[in-house]
Amino acid sequence: MPTETTDAAAETTDIILDCDPGHDDVVALLLALGSPRIRVLAVTTVAGNQTLEKVTANALGTLALAGAEDVAVHAGCDRPLARELRVAADIHGESGIDGVTLPAPTREPREEHAVDRIIAEVMDRPAGTVTLVPTGPLTNIAAAVRREPRLVERVREVVLMGGACRGGNVTPAAEFNIHVDPEAADVVFRQDWPLTMVGLDATHQAIADEQVVAACGGLGTAVGSAMADLLGAFRRNYRDVQGLVGAPLHDACTIAELIEPGLLQTVAAPVAVELQGEHTTGMTVADLRPQAPSDGTTRVALGLDRDRFWTILLDALARL
Repeated sequence: MPTETTDAAAETTDIILDCDPGHDDVVALLLALGSPRIRVLAVTTVAGNQTLEKVTANALGTLALAGAEDVAVHAGCDRPLARELRVAADIHGESGIDGVTLPAPTREPREEHAVDRIIAEVMDRPAGTVTLVPTGPLTNIAAAVRREPRLVERVREVVLMGGACRGGNVTPAAEFNIHVDPEAADVVFRQDWPLTMVGLDATHQAIADEQVVAACGGLGTAVGSAMADLLGAFRRNYRDVQGLVGAPLHDACTIAELIEPGLLQTVAAPVAVELQGEHTTGMTVADLRPQAPSDGTTRVALGLDRDRFWTILLDALARL
């Protein structure tokens, strides 16, 4: 499996990673930290895969593992906008990252709330320079837009992990991140900003198999060893709970697309979020009909260049 990419001159993308670590959020964060084409302005956390306290500790531990403790972490919303929190302990365990031990955090998250940090980063920097990358429920992003609507015209783009066109993973219709807080997702998808939905149609093509686990372990680094442990546990959980042969690295697909635009195959399509369906709450209804009217701002990922994805990921991990 190749582990090298060339560093051709490319623009660095400034991001806020809004996450709920979570095994695959950990991978996304390490990918971002290991790529010279990504600058992480801040990590903001939201309750989702586990409680806010647990996912925030996991974010701090990931940064410690990567030697990136200069990156600020801001804890955000501890529950959805209008519903009770549902966590994914069946997939991620009681810690959120069962199966891997990260370094103990040596610091606390910043006192400033994640929603305030998101607003400040976007509003204080030149318009069109900050990309939002939400890889958990969209509660923080929706709350930020509600508080400061001018964010929409100043954000460069939103590249989010969530949703699905052809069936969910937490219900037959809904993907987990959207299902946890569909009201927040509805707010985010209704905004007039460039948005790419990186859902299960693409991320289920990024399956970490035994070869990937071995390649991580073969890096001979603390990061590589931790990744091998993490992916091994993640694969077992997915096999036991969902019957998959490997673990889909959902969240890392967002970062990989920012590192190498075009890695994902996307189509323009309007997306609506179902809020009231008896069996379909949290469904992302993407209108993929050829005659569907498109606002030109929302794109849906349907495919992934698998070989390039693994090359990009392993190259970034080797840098840490």
